[in-house]
Amino acid sequence: MTEELILDHRSKSYPLGAAPCRAADIGQKGWNVLADDLAYPLAVIRRSALAHNIAWMQDYARRKGVTLAPHGKTTMSPELFAQQLAGGAWGLTFATIFQLAVGVEAGARRAIIANQVLADADLDGLDVLLAGHGDLRVWFLVDSLAQLALIEDWARRRQSPRRFDVLLEIGIPGQRTGCRTLEEALALAAAISRSPVVHLGGIECYEGGLARCDSEHDAREVTALVQRVLEVARCCDAQNLFGDDSLMLTAGGSAVFDLVVPLLRAQGLSRPVLGVLRSGCYVTHDNGNYARFLKQVEQREGLDASLRAALEVWAMVQSVPEPGLALLTCGRRDISYDLEMPVPVRHAPRGARVAADAPPGWTISALNDQHAYLRFDAAGTVPQVGDRVALGISHPCTTFDKWRWLALVDDDLAVSGAISTRF
Repeated sequence: MTEELILDHRSKSYPLGAAPCRAADIGQKGWNVLADDLAYPLAVIRRSALAHNIAWMQDYARRKGVTLAPHGKTTMSPELFAQQLAGGAWGLTFATIFQLAVGVEAGARRAIIANQVLADADLDGLDVLLAGHGDLRVWFLVDSLAQLALIEDWARRRQSPRRFDVLLEIGIPGQRTGCRTLEEALALAAAISRSPVVHLGGIECYEGGLARCDSEHDAREVTALVQRVLEVARCCDAQNLFGDDSLMLTAGGSAVFDLVVPLLRAQGLSRPVLGVLRSGCYVTHDNGNYARFLKQVEQREGLDASLRAALEVWAMVQSVPEPGLALLTCGRRDISYDLEMPVPVRHAPRGARVAADAPPGWTISALNDQHAYLRFDAAGTVPQVGDRVALGISHPCTTFDKWRWLALVDDDLAVSGAISTRF
């Protein structure tokens, strides 16, 4: 069970004069974002969009005949993990043993570590988690004989009988981890199959580094990667290198996840395939990078609409020092900026209890640690000191990691709950 979230004066944006409360009880406060009941900036998640996204992606996976193991690094929120699992997720994906431990605490019993595990402390930690949860199964990535040697050395020194489940990673030249050639992959798979400390459960790849938001390019390049992975899978299968009666094939970031479905539904192998999609950012989606990629997914899939932006950061106009420039109470400490600047999406004048769409042409040109530079046409709608502006984001991961808690809000921006993060 996860530790109960208590909100108090140590929680950014929680009112300093308010009594501590359980996250489950915050809805009883009667607070509303547009009543200025909480301090700005304030990160919020819209409940309706969150529920829609969880259900939509789960249904997408079901219709495609694959399973879903959302990447937990996006939110690192035990409460959101629990919602994704309750919504039907097969398991969860993580990048580190620390992240895995948070997921296990939240109830995950099947997990993929989409990364190499090789340090003593991490192998020790994984061993502890597996020993403490008899129903837990975890697969991690192996991409070199050098890594395999470190795992075997750990087992000898620890005199451990543990046999870890692993996935062979296929990589992309010039990009991050993974075997580069068929020959390298088959040599490693053979070594894994002979090893007494690991067990080859399947093959993994990550296609996101190929995506350029150009549908023709993305389809061509991802399809080529899929064919490479399938060739490795068929060769390993022909040599009987997999250790289970079934094998896992897994891929799927958040940008072009539809293009790896043919891999996850591979046919012609001697054993059943468990196809696992690992998209993570879908849970709150965004207003920038993934929104653009999703438009192309919708076109390729013939969809009218799919995911909705659920995450936004509310800020107040604190100064309008010159025509065409306003400063907001939100900066790099509060919101994503690694891919592109935030986007003004809603505006509520001071005292208003209803927000409208932000005027066209409003943009964020820069961020300081605690300020956002809102640029606008001085001949159009001019923000006033005390107005409230909601900023949409690009790439949700790096907004979540700036908050230890986020408010859950209804469509009228009433605060009805909260979630925690564990970065």
